Amino acid sequence: MQYVSTRATSASASRNPETFSTILLGGLAPDGGLFMPGEYPQIGSEELSAWRALSYAELAHAILRKFATDIPDADLKALTAKTYTPEVYRNARAGESARDITPLRTLEDGPGGMLVLQALSNGPTLAFKDMAMQLLGNLFEYALAKDDDELNIYGATSGDTGSAAEYAMRGKRGVRVFMLSPAGKMSPFQTAQMFSLQDPNIFNIAVDGVFDDCQDLVKAVSNDLAFKARHKIGTVNSINWARVVAQVVYYFRGYLAATTDNTQRVSFTVPSGNFGNVCAGHIARMMGLPIDKLVVATNENDVLDEFFRTGRYRVRKASETLHTSSPSMDISKASNFERFVYDLVGRDSERTRALMRKVDTHGGFDLSGGPGADGDEFKRVSEYGFVSGKSTHADRLATIRMVADDYGIVIDTHTADGIKVAREHMAPGVPMIVLETALAAKFNETILEALGTDAERPAGFEDIEALPQKFVVMQPNVDEMKTFIAAHTGL
Repeated sequence: MQYVSTRATSASASRNPETFSTILLGGLAPDGGLFMPGEYPQIGSEELSAWRALSYAELAHAILRKFATDIPDADLKALTAKTYTPEVYRNARAGESARDITPLRTLEDGPGGMLVLQALSNGPTLAFKDMAMQLLGNLFEYALAKDDDELNIYGATSGDTGSAAEYAMRGKRGVRVFMLSPAGKMSPFQTAQMFSLQDPNIFNIAVDGVFDDCQDLVKAVSNDLAFKARHKIGTVNSINWARVVAQVVYYFRGYLAATTDNTQRVSFTVPSGNFGNVCAGHIARMMGLPIDKLVVATNENDVLDEFFRTGRYRVRKASETLHTSSPSMDISKASNFERFVYDLVGRDSERTRALMRKVDTHGGFDLSGGPGADGDEFKRVSEYGFVSGKSTHADRLATIRMVADDYGIVIDTHTADGIKVAREHMAPGVPMIVLETALAAKFNETILEALGTDAERPAGFEDIEALPQKFVVMQPNVDEMKTFIAAHTGL
């Protein structure tokens, strides 16, 4: 499998295809684009049927081997077997089996359709990010050990990516983590998960701004190719292809667990801010997984919902980005959206580059085909199965109460956004699978507001907010950030 940049031109260095191992540690392509496979591997009905008997680790190996063709098969199999174990994904709740890794729970099954919740938060940081990040940590360590090399991971988080990355990378040989987060914008639990880590290879940086400021800093440093090379900068943000493809696995697992034969179709609803999670669903669908709809659920920061309704992609300014009770989705510039745009415009990298330039210069683009619009590609969105919806704080409270009363489950705020929007797009005969974002304990303030009682915490997390915290506060200044990184890498 070879990879190309979404912005490749005849003159750009990234016009030349790259291997999985080459792009694993790098993040952005040299031209500022995102790496994509030259073509999507196709999964036929016979192969899909054979996968029904596989464990999660075996399924992960079967899928990843189609994308990581330059890693010896035995090594890849050992890496997935090491990652996806009941010991790593140990936080299963009542009625769930840790061995299932991502168990399904049917919430309702009536004339209007079937509503299903897929648990993705049984990993060490209680969020779906663990599903890919634990594998990424093992892949990084494997790749670095082969060349006796080291890597400085530089990333941004709006809440769960940071802790998932740090827990996956802590103690890993040859790896340091520099993680940016918006100061005061995460939940107390999320903040404590990250800042309480005292490992010498973990550096937490609270940026005086919003998540998009953090994300812009990551891209600015990554686009300085000389600095990136000198300080061996890599990324674990969802712009990293390996992380996205690892998320493809649980779409296949969800489909196989919810159906009995390959003639059946399912839909997925995905709480989404940065588009990485639902992008994995798009990839699964392009590989041939029988997905009917991919439902993008946003909160009040509804950039993606606006696009899928109107064709207009309008990035919000920092001052327009709202701080909500589902903070991991408080994002107004979806960095993974470029991957879908690339497919939407027929994999035309010149066209993709032009649209992304418009995002930088005009704050967005318009594909609706109306007066002044860039084009009419928006007409093709329906071919990819995308629809969307929006949820507010009041919706979250109502949904959390409803799910607790009707199904006896306490869900987190982002999953509540997903369930609210999912119910608007259900159809008879097509199971609607909602992807869980995190355990409710990570957003206890809203749970307490909704239910009048605290969310249950898994063992080991009872007093996490009381632990000593280690972090620095910085302004969103690229030069200061580079100076900090250089001072702590020793390179």
